[in-house]
Amino acid sequence: MKIATWNVERLKKKKYLPEIISEIEKINADILVLTETDSQILPENYPYKIETKPLILVNSLAKTTENRVSIFSKFPIVETFETYDNFTSCSAEIETPFGKLVIYGTIVGVLGNRNEQFIPDLKSQMNDLQELSDKNICFVGDFNCSFSDNYYFTNEGRNLFNENFKILKLKNITAKIPENIDHIVMSENFIERFKIKISEFNLDKKLSDHKGIIAELKY
Repeated sequence: MKIATWNVERLKKKKYLPEIISEIEKINADILVLTETDSQILPENYPYKIETKPLILVNSLAKTTENRVSIFSKFPIVETFETYDNFTSCSAEIETPFGKLVIYGTIVGVLGNRNEQFIPDLKSQMNDLQELSDKNICFVGDFNCSFSDNYYFTNEGRNLFNENFKILKLKNITAKIPENIDHIVMSENFIERFKIKISEFNLDKKLSDHKGIIAELKY
């Protein structure tokens, strides 16, 4: 099973739309979470999808097609869950071949990790995860925090993430990627049976200003 996440920078470089879709289809993830995204990005072979509300409803400067998070899945979505901010995160339980998995797709701190709303936003999302803690969780998206270097983080933010991951028995399987703020965090009990391969794409940041991240789970 392959899970991927990518911040596509609000489709700022619209001329690259065909290349962005081509890159996504080439990766061929089973579950894909796009952040800072746009409804014009519609890769094939994803019959199931949920997304956050259109950003134009709260930001008159946003494009009518713009939204913050979309979750695409090749596997059936069996249930969706409310999040504390349905413009910034969305959540769905997906029936994977390995059991049910709740995908919580998000951006933590849409104005960056030094904005005064970053910590309250982070805490509210951790409260959402606590409500789902009886299920297998995949918390995924743009965290605005690197975990292995000084690339982009605050001590308070990083510590708060790690403390909550420990309490919720979650593992950040992308924590060691250098110069990276987009992450995939999963329930320890769910992933203990797998070998996990992590890879990156859009390394030259041509198509957006973020690298894309892939986690491949294999027996």
